[in-house]
Amino acid sequence: QVQLVESGGGLVQAGGSLRLSCAAAGSIASRSTMGWYRQAPGKQRALVAFITGGGTPNYADSVEGRFTISRDNAKNTVTLQMNTLKPEDTAVYYCNLQQYASNYWGQGTQVTVSS
Repeated sequence: QVQLVESGGGLVQAGGSLRLSCAAAGSIASRSTMGWYRQAPGKQRALVAFITGGGTPNYADSVEGRFTISRDNAKNTVTLQMNTLKPEDTAVYYCNLQQYASNYWGQGTQVTVSS
């Protein structure tokens, strides 16, 4: 069983920065994919960014150039550095881990960007 715990959400003004972290506990494969999704009110959960076990990042077009995803395989953590935040980035952000055809989710952390 895998457990994911997020931290780092909060309230920030437009143009500001936040850093989200996710710690994974349990049996974590080195080839697992870790990432972040977000869900805004009234919208479906959507991919923000993910990073492969080999360290290759991928981003949604809406955050490309503003957000940076990284991971530490030794500590089983994934981090999302969010810069130049916009009000439309407001959402609950969920950590995600995929391995062996299983999908795991964190409890979510709120990010609110005021204009």
